[in-house]
Amino acid sequence: MATKYPNVESAIRWGKRVIAGKVPCCKYVHEAVERHFCDLAKSRGARFPYRFDPAKAEKKLRLMQMLPHTKGEWAFKRQLVTLEPWQLFGFAMTFGWVRKHTGFRRFRVSYWEVPRKNGKSVVAAGVGIGMFTSDDEFGAEVYAGATTEKQAWEVFRPARLMVKRSPMLMEAAGIEVNASNMNRPLDGSRFEPLIGNPGDGASPSCAIVDEYHEHQSAALYETMLTGMGARRQPLMFVITTAGSDIEGPCYDLRRQVIEMLAGDVPDDELFGWIWTIDEGDDWTDPKVLAKANPNFGISVFREYLESQQQRAIRTARFTNTFKTKHLNIWVSAKAGFYNMEAWRNSADASLTLEQFEGQDCVLGFDLARKLDMNSMARLFWRVIDDRIHYYCVAPRFWVPEDTVRSVENQRMSERYQAWVNTGDLIETAGAEVDYREILEEAKDAGRLSAVKECPIDPHGATGLSHELEDEGLTPVVITQNYTNMSTPMKELEAAILSGRFHHDGNPIMTWCMGNVIGKNLPGNDDVVRPIKQGNDNKIDGAVALIMAVGRVMAQATTDNSDDDWFDAIRKPIIA
Repeated sequence: MATKYPNVESAIRWGKRVIAGKVPCCKYVHEAVERHFCDLAKSRGARFPYRFDPAKAEKKLRLMQMLPHTKGEWAFKRQLVTLEPWQLFGFAMTFGWVRKHTGFRRFRVSYWEVPRKNGKSVVAAGVGIGMFTSDDEFGAEVYAGATTEKQAWEVFRPARLMVKRSPMLMEAAGIEVNASNMNRPLDGSRFEPLIGNPGDGASPSCAIVDEYHEHQSAALYETMLTGMGARRQPLMFVITTAGSDIEGPCYDLRRQVIEMLAGDVPDDELFGWIWTIDEGDDWTDPKVLAKANPNFGISVFREYLESQQQRAIRTARFTNTFKTKHLNIWVSAKAGFYNMEAWRNSADASLTLEQFEGQDCVLGFDLARKLDMNSMARLFWRVIDDRIHYYCVAPRFWVPEDTVRSVENQRMSERYQAWVNTGDLIETAGAEVDYREILEEAKDAGRLSAVKECPIDPHGATGLSHELEDEGLTPVVITQNYTNMSTPMKELEAAILSGRFHHDGNPIMTWCMGNVIGKNLPGNDDVVRPIKQGNDNKIDGAVALIMAVGRVMAQATTDNSDDDWFDAIRKPIIA
């Protein structure tokens, strides 16, 4: 590889430096890089359907570096593009991973979230030209898509200039450069800007979506994606900075990338990384500038970023602009209540129900809607060294069949289908969840363990509570207000941080926990209740678990009347 694929070698060398902690970057970049090396190890096995092809990656990397700069001092000096190591790595991942049986590209979507002035136009234009001229696609259709003409030309204009200033490429590929498009008459390939949705006859082989955070709907993205059905290895390339619309399609795709990187919702056809700072980093510290800006000192200079940072510190009205454009922080996004790294560290895949046979447990139910996901958290507890340890094992989640296959919310439908396929989500027949199935699960739990109580929300109490009572499973109606939720919510946090909470790694429960936002009682930051941000960010499983923790605490109080003892077991130990 050292001689045949020098660009790929540079990319991999950079990736190893990231893993070694020698490159300043956030956890999302680290996870994206780590994913490559993990998949590389998996690819040696016969069952893993993908492999990394350095030759395919090198082909694209070489082409992109034959293109001239179009802006700034490099364009004035007529210099060719030189991709930085981080760009080499991102392109190598996007174009180098292929399917073993066909050799076609693995990733259909590539999502890059990068702050301003980090070479986004070069990246997007290079992708477009590579897909237009050298993707072995007869009749390629490449679109630079946007909601406005100005934004569409932000990608197409530099690509057009690059080709126009590369006469050897024009001749070799047979490219005609026109005022508003480029085409190759030999096979009918074309590259053009697109405002709004493509026509019914369009069949994109590549769609480039620049500044996706400005899109108010996913219409263009979804239309492009569905139009790719006739292509063997299409590519949806999204490159954007952060924004403020957390209800928009870009933030939804961002969440999808984060879930994929964390392993919560696997997606083998999605590559993505996000250049930003980590939660807990001080945005006013100059040290974080290099972490969020991969081209720090190259296309975006220290002096400029530090001056913008100081302006944001001095003048509040500039703060959000600086955070969004230069640190890639979504300014309207609220931080999750629970430390998800600590949550993942508390996972123990070896936990099974058999280990708790005959032991006391609490079943928490959140049955908010018959048309959506319903949850049961199964919580055991043990006292170890005078402290309560919680064990969340085999939670259950149900969703109606019609909801899984709904076309109204494609992203949620895909998420649900993935979990149904892995067996983590139970699909019930029809348009509504059948509470009889949930009752049977509760009865099975009662046969295995001694169910002390079943905390249940008031809505669920109207349908299931009487049946639970008839089975001797002791339903307890819990109104989800500050009074009932604050103490167990904080106890769960303390248990996670102190190592007293253990769970089996269920991906839906992990997803729900990551969606929990803490809403404080006005005027009192010590009182909190769980809420979600956006309708698709379900917290049902987390709410069921929080209610279960509250009832375990009540059981502990009943079983141990010594208040000092109870205070001691709730006191967190922070390592």
